[in-house]
Amino acid sequence: MKKNIYILIALMMVGLSCTKEKKEVTTKVSDIKIAKKKHVVYQVFTRLFGNTNATNKPWGTIEENGVGKFNDFTEKALSEIKDLGVSHIWYTGVPHHALINDYTKYGITNDDSDVVKGRAGSPYAVKDYYNVNPDLAVNIENRLQEFEALIKRTHKVGMKVIIDIVPNHVARNYRSISKPEGVKDFGEDDDVSVMYHKNNNFYYNPDEAFQVPEWKNGYSPLGEEKHPLEDNEFPEQPAKWTGNGSRLSQPDMNDWYETVKVNYGISPDGRKDFDELPEGFEHKDYKLHFDFWKDKDVPDSWIKFKDIALYWLEKGVDGFRYDMAEMVPVEFWSFMNSSIKMKNPEAFLLAEVYNPSLYRDYIKKGKMDYLYDKVQLYDTIKHIMQGHGKTDNIPPILDDLKDIEHHMLHFLENHDEQRISSADFAGNAEKGKPAMVVSATSTTSPTMIYFGQEVGEDGSENAGFGTPTRTSIFDYVGVPAHQRWVNNKQFDGGQLSEHERHLRDFYKRLLNFTINSEALVGAYQDIHQFNRGNTENYTDKVLSFVRWSNNEKLIIVSNFDDDNSYKFDLKLPKAVIESWELTNGDYQVEDQLYNTFKSTLKVENGWGSIKIKVKPLESFILKLK
Repeated sequence: MKKNIYILIALMMVGLSCTKEKKEVTTKVSDIKIAKKKHVVYQVFTRLFGNTNATNKPWGTIEENGVGKFNDFTEKALSEIKDLGVSHIWYTGVPHHALINDYTKYGITNDDSDVVKGRAGSPYAVKDYYNVNPDLAVNIENRLQEFEALIKRTHKVGMKVIIDIVPNHVARNYRSISKPEGVKDFGEDDDVSVMYHKNNNFYYNPDEAFQVPEWKNGYSPLGEEKHPLEDNEFPEQPAKWTGNGSRLSQPDMNDWYETVKVNYGISPDGRKDFDELPEGFEHKDYKLHFDFWKDKDVPDSWIKFKDIALYWLEKGVDGFRYDMAEMVPVEFWSFMNSSIKMKNPEAFLLAEVYNPSLYRDYIKKGKMDYLYDKVQLYDTIKHIMQGHGKTDNIPPILDDLKDIEHHMLHFLENHDEQRISSADFAGNAEKGKPAMVVSATSTTSPTMIYFGQEVGEDGSENAGFGTPTRTSIFDYVGVPAHQRWVNNKQFDGGQLSEHERHLRDFYKRLLNFTINSEALVGAYQDIHQFNRGNTENYTDKVLSFVRWSNNEKLIIVSNFDDDNSYKFDLKLPKAVIESWELTNGDYQVEDQLYNTFKSTLKVENGWGSIKIKVKPLESFILKLK
């Protein structure tokens, strides 16, 4: 999550245009070791999924704009998501976070609008890690039980459950009323007379009180409405450091002012008050990492978050998505994730990390399963979809990440990013088709889609705090294209347009192919660079590569051009023909997405060639018969 701040990382992507075949080591079919099946993650913003209210008043209340519930995820709804090809569902916004609603009769304190973003609140300002968002429950008193029932329904239809853990920060007014006996709140035992102590959960400015940010440019926390608690005051003495690292007692309005930064035992001058992993420990498995930490004196915040994760595992949660993981030391992740894996070796651990120089440390030392591939693959594909990028830049990215490719989760949408159909991104959901094919088939890593992406949701609503082009995570709002699929909670797409139905069908075909393809968890080789230098009419709007296993051989071709068709003789280099152990002759290939395109792979003198005619925004997944 970026929360109004962007980590600026300058990367020079070099487009390679090769005129000669690269000398590569041949990978024989008999040498291929098949990984497990590919995973597909469906991220759903839980409070928005089942909301059928279409009012969409800016800054609207829960009564005006409505809200979805856990119970909206019926077996029918979950089965339809599963049938898209989904293996894991990430329920975003489940832990109880700060929001503007009165639940005091249930023992929940009201939240101050001066330190809440939006009326529905940010899901990344968690207020109580041992319970769930009361907005999501039909019976508030039984809100935790309603979520536990959802976990069981999700498992029943054959999907696994992921929820958020936000380790870098908590809500400014964190207070758990649901914590188990013996558990203490964040900050409860802190020595607030000092800026820093190893076992303090927060950093403090001991002699200063917190001040609400100075609102600028006519901004008001709840738009035009004045909330009873909106008085530009929030009692916090002494002031805590803000979630994004601001040490100011009065943070800027663009800081993460609604949160406070968690202390992991790193002093203000950068000293680490904990053991570091021994040299070479990146090559050790999670069991040895767990053993390493067993007798170590670790900071209190480490223990608190480990206990939170184990609590949710006990409830049946199958994995976690970690917000802004790179802002937390990698040693903590070794401690945290090894503890999780000892409890559930199959736990799905996904982290938001934007700095490529940290990728390998967080995977190997931190024992993360998966990281966002945003800064390299997503950003590059987005530029191509927008018409000012070249497919030449994709193969070098895949080559650069080949040692960790399985760990780099691919996506085109999530709650932080613009919707593909939005005017500021691509303006047309069709432009996402070739990008999705490349994203979903180029590596063995998981694919993630965001709810509504499969029906072309454009995120154009002016919801209040949230800005158009992204579906707001801060406001009560309806999601129009998705609501047409929900169809008054029949979850059958009954109100979708013909175009939306065809788009969802494309996603369903593609994702189901990926989870059932042996080749997509096998070997990869680029053929784009070779064809760029040797094939007439093959352009930087087209991308091609091959994937294979012992029993399946695929040639994947995608055309990112929305105006032009291309006709060319696609060439397969000798290295591919040798790897596939093909002899001279003709081999039939057929598209696996729609089964409407067939061609012939001609092998002669160790080289391969296929006649291709690809329409605008069309892709082929050609399987060798």
